Amino acid sequence: MGERGGGRSSRLRSSSSRIVTEGMWRLELPSRRAVLKYGLAVVVVSMGLAVALLLDHYNFIGVADPLFLFSIALTVWFAGPGPGLLAVVLSGLALTYFFIEPIYSISVRPAEFPHFVIFLLFALLISRFVKSRDELTKEVAERTQQASLLDLTHDTIFVRDMSDVITYWNRGAQELYGLRPEEALGKHADRLLQTVFSMPLDEIRAEVLRTGRWEGELDSKRADGTPVTVSSRWSLQRDARGRPVAILCTKNDITDRKRRDRDIRTRVDIRRRAAVPGDRPTAGGRSDHLVDVSEPGRQRA
Repeated sequence: MGERGGGRSSRLRSSSSRIVTEGMWRLELPSRRAVLKYGLAVVVVSMGLAVALLLDHYNFIGVADPLFLFSIALTVWFAGPGPGLLAVVLSGLALTYFFIEPIYSISVRPAEFPHFVIFLLFALLISRFVKSRDELTKEVAERTQQASLLDLTHDTIFVRDMSDVITYWNRGAQELYGLRPEEALGKHADRLLQTVFSMPLDEIRAEVLRTGRWEGELDSKRADGTPVTVSSRWSLQRDARGRPVAILCTKNDITDRKRRDRDIRTRVDIRRRAAVPGDRPTAGGRSDHLVDVSEPGRQRA
């Protein structure tokens, strides 16, 4: 019993220490990444300073500014805005100390002050451009992921701008209409699909702008000319200022259902007519409900 209890206790201690170690590692990992990123800023600016001093030693004039700006751009590109700001500060100090009169001093003469200010402003502008690139890349990745998710659905989904031009065409739309994205994108939606609306398009557009959505049935044609009936749902998309920018159209093919409904109505009408006395024709085309005209008021079968 004592050995079992001791073994169990040792295993518990081992598991606990492993959990604590993994937790500490996970906590330390973000800080290590931050240290590496800010360290990259220091290394890149130091390399830029070394190259600038070397070229200055060989009497190359005006190379410090572009080298430091290049160092800032590299830092922001690979490490982000925080390390990029550190690179701006370090580059400004290095430029002031080694290349702006008075040399080996962080003070700036009034005559050199515009040079220093322009350098800092340009460095901050580069940082902002690179940050905007990161934001744009992130937005593109998110939109790409959303588009990939929309391609997984079997529903027909496409986006039309406020001029009715198709800007997105998912796999379901391709399967329904037989048109590849490159054949649909940039085309006028209603002309391409030969859409027949159940009500005037202006009224549909007015309802979408007023309520943000519309639902109804539409008739259109596939690429091979085959007619198709769809249940369509429109949803309005607005930008950050509330202006309408696009309409998301979701469609479901109801062609077979509408055909079955028509067949059922046709059979019902035929049975209803057949059930009315006197309406069933004979083989000779005459009605089997005859009137004896020899004596008014008498009928014979």
